[in-house]
Amino acid sequence: MMKRTSLNVPTAPTIQSDVPGSFAWSVFHERHPKLIQQVLDALPYGPAERAAGEQLLAESTSGVLEPLTESAHDQQQWLEWGEGLFGRPWGEAPFLWAESYFYRRLLEATGYFRPGTWQGIDPFAPFKNAELASPAVDDELAALRDLPALSVDKRAEVLVSSALWGNRADLSFQITASPGDAQPSALIADDSSLLWSTLAAASNPRVCVIADNAGRELLPDLVLVDHLLTSELATEVVLYVKPSPYYVSDATTADVLATIERLRTAPEREAELIGRRLWQAMNSGTLVVRTHRFFCAPLPFHDMPADLRAELSGATMTIIKGDLNYRRLVGDQLWAATTPFTERASHFPSPVAALRTLKSDVIVGLDAPVVARLDSTGEPWRTSGKYGLVQVHAQA
Repeated sequence: MMKRTSLNVPTAPTIQSDVPGSFAWSVFHERHPKLIQQVLDALPYGPAERAAGEQLLAESTSGVLEPLTESAHDQQQWLEWGEGLFGRPWGEAPFLWAESYFYRRLLEATGYFRPGTWQGIDPFAPFKNAELASPAVDDELAALRDLPALSVDKRAEVLVSSALWGNRADLSFQITASPGDAQPSALIADDSSLLWSTLAAASNPRVCVIADNAGRELLPDLVLVDHLLTSELATEVVLYVKPSPYYVSDATTADVLATIERLRTAPEREAELIGRRLWQAMNSGTLVVRTHRFFCAPLPFHDMPADLRAELSGATMTIIKGDLNYRRLVGDQLWAATTPFTERASHFPSPVAALRTLKSDVIVGLDAPVVARLDSTGEPWRTSGKYGLVQVHAQA
């Protein structure tokens, strides 16, 4: 059973959303109102679903945490995870917990889990589908034709960069992005050489990838997976996705299949070949797609259950994608930015590499001069999406 055991670690303040003007506060008071309206407009939800969505918005911005109804299949699990939190204002709950619960409640409002018309209908599917069908994806598929001409090392560099910066396509970030956010990006920590050397030194390397978003981010993730398999840097890749819709654009198995199909049916030869290889890799078992309910839990990876820990413990490397997974890896707390990444990631059951675009306050593993330079700009560099990192802890 998954329990809430380590949300609060005394060495750094746990982030909450009750400070007006903070990033966490803006998520609930600026991003979520826009999101709920977009969700309710994207599909022809009826009066009951619309009213439930509006009620969730009112509760999460100015009310107290209410538990799931008794009919909810996971009510008891959430009562355990939220022990001591229900009845308190949303802003007093840890930000990671409250944000996760918001998305669980949004699925409840739209009827995703309830028997009826909307059961199993992804409320974020219209956004995901539109992005996957967009001209921007056409351009990215066309760009794949240049891959074969690159050296193996250069191809690896390009594909890691593409997988990293693909996170800027995260739909929840786009909701509140402004034109000024589209500025040049910068890599502020880069352990990618350690990632490649660890894989190259392993015999029979097994790589796990914990995916983040669907659409324009999942596409380069899958191209990277294809490279790992074809270059024999991995003999098996296990791709972990969410068991149900989560955080707007998070990838599910359905999103993986849709993205592979987009590759397989692309007019560009190289994209088509990659799609075919990925399909065949799933057939042969060298690419395995898995999920676990823990990936929709409001808990840090430190609290992952024993069965998932055992699965990951055999990996040569686990690559985690995106901002939310990073928060779950190092702890959603206000660490000093110079706190060593290995110190915060050493609990993970395998060597781990984080590919992340910065879009929240949490950050560790930076050099002091880098922090000083970024702080001197006066910009919100931790949350702007302009900066990215590749951080590796190579010993489990």
